[in-house]
Amino acid sequence: MDISEVARRSGVAASALRYYERKGLIRSLEREGARRKFAPAVLDQLALIALGQAAGFSLDEIGAMFTPGGAPSIDRALLSAKADELDRTVRRLQAMSEGLRHAAACPAPSHAECPSFQRLLKAAASGALEPGAQRRTPRRPGR
Repeated sequence: MDISEVARRSGVAASALRYYERKGLIRSLEREGARRKFAPAVLDQLALIALGQAAGFSLDEIGAMFTPGGAPSIDRALLSAKADELDRTVRRLQAMSEGLRHAAACPAPSHAECPSFQRLLKAAASGALEPGAQRRTPRRPGR
């Protein structure tokens, strides 16, 4: 397949395909004039790249998931660690959502009088609501 067909079938822009090739994520077979040619298996590689990006892996991490020949070779421990990270993110976002929903419907006369909203503010001020907060020490007020 030439690069335009790969772009059409995968939904990945030709410029991104060229970038992925420069990064070593995919490999063209040959050039026919100025046009790159790819094996049909590149569509599976692009699907794996898209899945990896959706899960939050960097392109370098995704690149390590392929053998030099382009076959998947995925480290299960890395997948497990990423799943744990996603679980922490989901819990953090769920807590944030619940806090905001409570604040929106809170019967307190003002948010300043709502203990739940005050806890949410303190968590935000400490940095506990930021991504990766479980690995960092909380910020001190005024910083």
